[in-house]
Amino acid sequence: MTIDLEGAKEVRETIDPDNYDATRYMQGDQETTFLFSDLNGGRAAGNVYSTREKIAKAMGIERDGLVMHIMDAMASPCDTEEVQDPAFGFQELPLDLTKLPIVKYFPKDAGRYISAGVVISEYGGRRNASYHRMLIRDKDSIGIRLVPRHTFTLYNEARKNGEDLKVAICIGAPAEVMVSAALSVDFGTDELTIASSMYRKGHGTPLKVAKCGNGLTVPADCEYVLEGRITSETAPEGPFVDIAGTYDEIREQPIVKIERIWAKKDPVFQLLLPGGFEHFLLMGVPREPIIFKTVRQAVPRVKNVRLTEGGCCWLNGVVSIAKNKEGDGVNAIMAAFTGHTSMKSVIVVDDDIDIFDDREVEWAVATRMQADKIIRIPGAAGSSLDPSAHGTTWKVGYDATLPLNCDRAPFVKATVPEKK
Repeated sequence: MTIDLEGAKEVRETIDPDNYDATRYMQGDQETTFLFSDLNGGRAAGNVYSTREKIAKAMGIERDGLVMHIMDAMASPCDTEEVQDPAFGFQELPLDLTKLPIVKYFPKDAGRYISAGVVISEYGGRRNASYHRMLIRDKDSIGIRLVPRHTFTLYNEARKNGEDLKVAICIGAPAEVMVSAALSVDFGTDELTIASSMYRKGHGTPLKVAKCGNGLTVPADCEYVLEGRITSETAPEGPFVDIAGTYDEIREQPIVKIERIWAKKDPVFQLLLPGGFEHFLLMGVPREPIIFKTVRQAVPRVKNVRLTEGGCCWLNGVVSIAKNKEGDGVNAIMAAFTGHTSMKSVIVVDDDIDIFDDREVEWAVATRMQADKIIRIPGAAGSSLDPSAHGTTWKVGYDATLPLNCDRAPFVKATVPEKK
């Protein structure tokens, strides 16, 4: 099974997909994986990758190595390994999306949504894997939110030629695929080859893939695969809760016609709580290697980078460095904003601070800096996901690093030696 259910809390009561009980469980304890054994007649799991530790475990690595693991794979993608069995262990289900364990998460949502689906598309020799929220409209049609990025580009290329864009929607994909699908890479880069590189490094073999009935290549180890095509027909999509936990607006968006539904034996449908920890991490963790790389071009000795859960893993960040010269803290701030333009606040700390411990980071700000080391940048382009931004935003950087040649003794916490 793709989804790791070790330690999951099983919910045996019948869950109505429209009464928000699944949301109540997932939101009430976001670090716990929940297995719903009877949700609309099927099984579903939520909070699957809601901590960095769970993502790292699924990849076969340590938590603090996530950034370098992803960055190395981006630098050295590798081929996938095709499984010849065309059905790759799947069975075809009746074509009725309304019968699947898909939920309506919040009261003002437009309906039931697929929130953890990785959409595989291919056109003109370019393959893409990306996330899109998808509204269940009826038994065989979905409203898909297409932001103007790679899937949107392929869709428009197909439309120019009078064609629909074939897609395969993968639910319950390996962690490497889910992280790769959220990467910002050059158009034409195949995210599955990056996932394959991560998979090989963590598990010893390339990522296994297989051909769908519509000719698209998908990860062979998924819980569900929905085959379909994005049509030229459109309909209103939204509202839906986005990463900041607020409702996004209604837009006219394309409709996907689903033609076949495949599932593993006794499958588990993956739920992703909008505005929850898992949403934060799967969107933010893939941005951290880009920030790391950009900061390292300005400051050679970068220890680690983190987009914080308190900032939705999107708007606030922390960077730890070892300074070579005065001014490295400021340079790291400027480089971090370049690496992730949606970020509005970043704290730079010395490499003795654990950036995964919010108390340590706040302690560094409280004890190692004064307000004259705060950098304020007005009128910058920000994130559309920030409800407080209106066209432009203020950005702020905190240089909480110590002066290079200072006496560090007053800034080091007291400790006791280990007991012999």
